[in-house]
This record gives sequence, structure tokens and C-alpha cells, in this order.
Amino acid sequence: MFNITFDCREASRVAEFWAAVTEYQLERVDMPGNQFWVASPDDSRWPRLVFVTVPEEKVVKNRVHLDLMPGQAGQTRQLARLRSLGASVVDDRRDLDPGGWVVLADPEGNEFDLEHG
Repeated sequence: MFNITFDCREASRVAEFWAAVTEYQLERVDMPGNQFWVASPDDSRWPRLVFVTVPEEKVVKNRVHLDLMPGQAGQTRQLARLRSLGASVVDDRRDLDPGGWVVLADPEGNEFDLEHG
């Protein structure tokens, strides 16, 4: 896998959010008639995240989403960090069956999950 691409109204804003979430390096790419942002890890085994500005707004639930693991910080602390970066809680499923995760949205409403760990 090479890229996971996000269509965005404000690509720079969403790119900055996801670069902070993933701790990936962020780079603006200027090609004739095509400016976009690339967030990539130091380790090339993982896909890059690409953010492209489009005129349309997000309308419905994502058909594809990212699942994030909380790492050593734990789910509660990671949730607080994500919210401080601008994520909003869509559905808190930590105490539901099935559950254990939290559905969040980035600043443009793209859903993603924070798993239990």
C-alpha cells in the first residue's frame, strides 16, 4: 500500500490534524495545478496519508475509516490527546456490547476509531 487519500475542504487543516495524531512528518507538495499535503512515517513500511483539497463537503458516513491503537498512553489519555487536537466524539462504545472503542471525527467530520488497546 502506498497512500491513503483524504478529500478535504481545507486540506492543510486536516493534514495538520492527522500529522499531529500520527506523529508523521508533514510535507506540502506543489505540482502545477495540484497542491496537496503528505504525512508520512519515518518507517516506509506504513502507508502515507495524502490530503487533497476538493470543492465538495463531506455528506455521509465514511465507507472506509482508520482504526487507531492507543499505545502505551492508554485509551483514556489518548482520547484526551485526540480531543485536544480537534477530534470530536461521535459514539463512545467503551461500555457497550459490542464495544470497547470510541468513534471520533477529525475537524472535517471524517470518522475514525480509537480502539481499546
